[in-house]
Amino acid sequence: MAVKIRLSRRGRKRMAIYDIVVAESTSPRDGRFIEKIGSYNPNTDPSTVVLKSERAVHWLLVGAQPTDTARSVLSHEGIMYRKHLQVGVNKGAITQEQADEKFTTWKDDKENRKAGSADTKTQTKEQARAARLEAERKVNEARAEAIAKKNKVEEPVAEAPAVEAAVEEAPATEAAAPEETPVADAPAAE
Repeated sequence: MAVKIRLSRRGRKRMAIYDIVVAESTSPRDGRFIEKIGSYNPNTDPSTVVLKSERAVHWLLVGAQPTDTARSVLSHEGIMYRKHLQVGVNKGAITQEQADEKFTTWKDDKENRKAGSADTKTQTKEQARAARLEAERKVNEARAEAIAKKNKVEEPVAEAPAVEAAVEEAPATEAAAPEETPVADAPAAE
């Protein structure tokens, strides 16, 4: 009987979580399985994969065929590459130490790429946030100017010459009247 590595759905509506299982190809999707080798949660960013890598490689080496989605998940986690290296070791093309070194190098590069993409994603979010704040600040300034323009009381032109005439007459008639000058300037300041 053919053995498959596939996803088994669980979770609630629109928030699916999948178990990565080894099952016979004739068993139902969420039914009987031989072994659970991990879980996959596509709802997080980035998606979360918890996997027993040794068991996954074992099942691949004994002939289990992954489905397309399961193959993608296994490839992303490096299981397919590890299987490829192990086949090379079994054929005698490379030694186990060389295979382990190649896999470790690949895994380190993968972690660096993940960190780089996470940094890029964080920077993009921060730039977008800064752009939104700048746009909001400009809108607020425009609103404040419009409100200030609306609330500004325009002084009639006829009062301005009368105030100046009153100011000119006051020092001429009384030399010691400093209190009257600020009172006359107060309406002009508003």
